Amino acid sequence: MKSKWKILIGVVVVLVLAIGVYASTVLSKKGLVTVQTGNVVRQDLTSLVTASGEVKPKNYINIGANAQGELKEILVKEGDRVHKGQLLARIENVQPEADVDAQRATLNSAEADSNASEAGLKAADENLRTLQAQIDKDKADLNHTKADFDRSESLYKEHLLAKQDWELRKFTFEAQQATVTQSEMRLVQARALREQSLAQLASAQKRIAQYKAGLVRYNDILQKHNAFAPLDGVVTNLPVRVGETVVPGVQNSAASTIMTIADMSLITAEVKVDETDIVNVKLQQPVDVTIDAIPNKTFKGHVIEIGNTAILRSTGVAASQSAISSQEAKDFKVVVALDNPPDEIRPGLSCTAKITTATRKNVLTIPIQALTVRQKGQLEPKPADGKAAPVAAKLDPVAEKAKKEELQGVFVVSGGKAVFKKVETGITGATDIEVLSGLNEGDQIVTGTYQVIRTILNDTQVKVDNKAPVVPAKS
Repeated sequence: MKSKWKILIGVVVVLVLAIGVYASTVLSKKGLVTVQTGNVVRQDLTSLVTASGEVKPKNYINIGANAQGELKEILVKEGDRVHKGQLLARIENVQPEADVDAQRATLNSAEADSNASEAGLKAADENLRTLQAQIDKDKADLNHTKADFDRSESLYKEHLLAKQDWELRKFTFEAQQATVTQSEMRLVQARALREQSLAQLASAQKRIAQYKAGLVRYNDILQKHNAFAPLDGVVTNLPVRVGETVVPGVQNSAASTIMTIADMSLITAEVKVDETDIVNVKLQQPVDVTIDAIPNKTFKGHVIEIGNTAILRSTGVAASQSAISSQEAKDFKVVVALDNPPDEIRPGLSCTAKITTATRKNVLTIPIQALTVRQKGQLEPKPADGKAAPVAAKLDPVAEKAKKEELQGVFVVSGGKAVFKKVETGITGATDIEVLSGLNEGDQIVTGTYQVIRTILNDTQVKVDNKAPVVPAKS
């Protein structure tokens, strides 16, 4: 019996000791939080803005119809290279061509009238010169007859000349005076005729100017029945066929598109950047562009244009022109020029651009997920006696507002506890973020789990477990 009691007592003692050890272990682990940690390290950091869009030529023009009619001829096909001024297509032009021919004939008739008037003016000038010469001759003859009459009159007064001879010379002198007057009147009449010819010439020249203006107008109408290339480029879109009727644009209605000409000398990627990232994008920033249709290749580029108007993400319409709520997500257009586009590139291909907005060398960095936010009041130590703060302090609005101030920081593991440290951050990389102040290189910080970082309190005892999580095997 004694040996049985001894065994029973021994078993009881062992059980009591085991219970005591278990209880002490549980009590020691009460309030202990298991965390994952990482270190503050120095490394090069690059900040990227990722956006998607499509490949577009920098300059492209939709060639629309400038006249109404049947499309008679298309002289190019999609993919052809064209030169500025090259004829691309013809629209039916019977009436405007007839108008041009009629106007040209009218202009030729007016030019013939002008030439006749100009010839008449030259003849009038010659006639004036002839009449002036005749007047000069008649005046000379008048002087001669006057001198002869004056001599005969002196002789007649001295009774040395017969009256018959005196009268003859008098009548000759008077006849010559009438001849000079007649010549002068003919000169006046010729001058009037010249002025008339000059007016006819001016009228003919004005008609010519009018008919030339009309011919320019009719030629312009005729030319609008032909489509010409406005630049050197490639035909990227040809939505119409020969025989279709095209119409010009009118108010609130676009013209029929005949084709699209794209200048492929400068290829761009037009992407949409989120409104939260657009403030970091600047001109000339380097960009890596990937094109879905050309996998495993990255093309270099740079930013050449940044839009100033927000675009609604759902509709693609400018936010200033939409009646939709301004709370909707918005994007901004960014144009990236490709430095060396491949030959096989085509407008409209989907692409993704990674814009390098900032680069830092050898800076302190931490994983992005380690950052968290706490209110200032959550970080204040509790009173040692466990008593609550006075009611007056709770009701102080200034103190309450100060306690609600949010601080950005991380939890640093020190002495087995997680201590909150306020940090200032810089640029953000793909997985890490720059630390400007608040931490030192090599500091051990809490990086996981997400639930722990979101709920852990200041000065909480922690247990570090950086083992990789076990992935359950698939059945």
